[in-house]
Amino acid sequence: MTDDPDFSTTTVAAGQLLAIIERIERLEEEKKEVTEQIKEVYAEAKGNGFDVKTLRKVIALRRKDPEERSEE
Repeated sequence: MTDDPDFSTTTVAAGQLLAIIERIERLEEEKKEVTEQIKEVYAEAKGNGFDVKTLRKVIALRRKDPEERSEE
């Protein structure tokens, strides 16, 4: 190992950066899985006779706060 303080700082920063990148990659994978699950639920709703377009609109409205909803 070297006594260069910049080497130590660079190594720590590289390790932190790698950890951040790996966390983001894991979260992106989880996001993909959740997106797939949501698609499956919409397909299930459609199979049960629900109008998916209307269902998406209801979900979007529920996402808004009550003030925003009342304006529409």
